[in-house]
Amino acid sequence: MNDKRPIRAKSGTNLGGASAHNRRIMIDALRVNGALSRADLARATGLTPQTVSNIIEELASDGLVRSQATVRRGRGQPATPYQLVPEGAFAIGLQIDRHVTRTVIVNLVGEVLVKFEAKLPPGGPAEGVLVILDLVRRARAELAARTSDADKRLVGLGVAMPGPFGINTLYDDPWMMTAWQNFPLIDRIAEGTGLEVALQNDAAAAATAERLLGAAHGLDHAICIYFGYGLGAGLILNGELYGGAHANAGEIGMILALIPGDGDDVEPLEHYASMASLCKLLSIDPSEPQLFEMVSDALQKGSPQIEAWIADVAQRLRRAIQALESIFDPQTIILCGGAPRRLIDRLVKEIGPLLPSIADRASRFPEARLQAGLADPWSVALGAAAEPIARTFDPRFSAILKST
Repeated sequence: MNDKRPIRAKSGTNLGGASAHNRRIMIDALRVNGALSRADLARATGLTPQTVSNIIEELASDGLVRSQATVRRGRGQPATPYQLVPEGAFAIGLQIDRHVTRTVIVNLVGEVLVKFEAKLPPGGPAEGVLVILDLVRRARAELAARTSDADKRLVGLGVAMPGPFGINTLYDDPWMMTAWQNFPLIDRIAEGTGLEVALQNDAAAAATAERLLGAAHGLDHAICIYFGYGLGAGLILNGELYGGAHANAGEIGMILALIPGDGDDVEPLEHYASMASLCKLLSIDPSEPQLFEMVSDALQKGSPQIEAWIADVAQRLRRAIQALESIFDPQTIILCGGAPRRLIDRLVKEIGPLLPSIADRASRFPEARLQAGLADPWSVALGAAAEPIARTFDPRFSAILKST
């Protein structure tokens, strides 16, 4: 046939794909549980002892795992635990926000080794990308000074920035970084660094950070509400981060909310529930270097205006949480973000009691329906760095499939 239409079909797999998946299963088990023996790994993964031994030998040869001292358990044979080698791989994370850019370098187990930040110039992406590339260069130089062969073990660079991506803007919205999204950013960074580069929204990166080091660690179904300059949600479904058809899944900040006292007029939820709306209320510049400290001080002092804002945000998020629980049936919902700890904890407290939903059941112990997560300006950059690690080493259905 000469029909040029693409053929719609699922990608196949082969023995090589299954072998790569089994390697990822082993690495994931060691990351989640810590050191395990070959017998432990065989029982936990369902793989044969011989398969486990072969994979362990391969991973050790690649410098990804190493043995610990042999231990004796009861009357059985001595067991040799194996652990991940932190310096077995490195990845760079890059956060690009409206006023600032941050970069971190992490090792295989998620430890932050290097971090730098810089203000973005007002000239837009053409000038900003030069600042970004210089920041990445400085971070790589710092890592090279510590570990001689680290650059050879860099598995990629993850970029996180606010979404949504590629939509038609129906209104003049300062929350959206339209100029940056229309700029060939990923191509410029890949060209300037020589690394494989992947883009995700900041909420997805925050969820990756929670899965690596925070409240979502070890969970297969969790929703991470990212409370930053805007508002979004990272969706962890079946143990994998779900991005949607165009990497815009979880853009709950775009949900339309009624404007108080204005009839049926609506505007995005993040215009009310976000750090940007709080900064506007407090007359604080969102690019202020001491933003977290200033917001925390204002919350500690308190005022009728702040209390009214918190009550309004809590009510709006309470409804959003009920909807997310009803749609996705997560193990837990985590409120995290580029916001001070005092604010995250206060909102978690004020959002309760939660509205009735399918998540309201006695058997849900030990996970709470809603809990506080990371409250750190570096969490998005950390999650961005974790993405290349996850893409390279985590069990993913897509890793089994043949490239088409």
